[in-house]
Amino acid sequence: MSKPKVGIYGLTGCAGDQLVILNCEDELLNIVGALDIKSFSMAVSESDDDCLLDIVFVEGTVVQPRDEEMLQNLRERAKLLIAIGTCAVWGGLPAMKNEFSQEEIKKKVYGPAGDIFKTTAPQPLSSFVKVDLSISGCPIEKEQLLQAVASLLHGDLPRLPGYAVCTECKMSEYTCLLVEKGQLCLGPITVAGCKARCPGYGQPCIGCRGPVEEANVSSEIEVLKEKGFTWVDIQNRLRTFVASIDPLQIESV
Repeated sequence: MSKPKVGIYGLTGCAGDQLVILNCEDELLNIVGALDIKSFSMAVSESDDDCLLDIVFVEGTVVQPRDEEMLQNLRERAKLLIAIGTCAVWGGLPAMKNEFSQEEIKKKVYGPAGDIFKTTAPQPLSSFVKVDLSISGCPIEKEQLLQAVASLLHGDLPRLPGYAVCTECKMSEYTCLLVEKGQLCLGPITVAGCKARCPGYGQPCIGCRGPVEEANVSSEIEVLKEKGFTWVDIQNRLRTFVASIDPLQIESV
């Protein structure tokens, strides 16, 4: 049986999810042996960017017209398109809502040099193409990547956690930072998969993995208000990684 042809690409972003793939260490040789990697700019010097692909992994956010062009091209060439990382799945930090316009930010950061490139409103991959599988995380978890590759090699889509970080917290018997410590924790509405790493170190969940399906944001806001957090505090935290969660729509809570 021939190996599936795979491409690993990055749009605008930090390339952290590609680094996770490289950091698989002991498993990396097995991955390379099981897949026919046609393109992976962070790992190979030569790429075949014209061939048809069985699977394409894409990280980063659509921030520039060229990002959208590359994404459309990859969608046409690939049987399966997999978004990896919170930026690709939800828009991530590039799509963070704030009080400044995109042009103001570009001018402040780059000055006159920023005029040489065009930008668009940052959006996740699903705003432009069909995404067959989303693996969230900032960055993605190594174990979930390996599970996904193993499932795909067997012809199946992997089953990813559909519960909240709170569940992982309770399974590990960590102290509830929201209820018991009164900290601004988004564990109740954030999708699991990180083994509640941050709460395990005494740090509240900041929601970097994106929302769990059917997240009860209204209830989360109500609890946070009861704990004394201001509306500004709550908005800023909710808007950090997932701009599509708009607390203004439920401000009456």
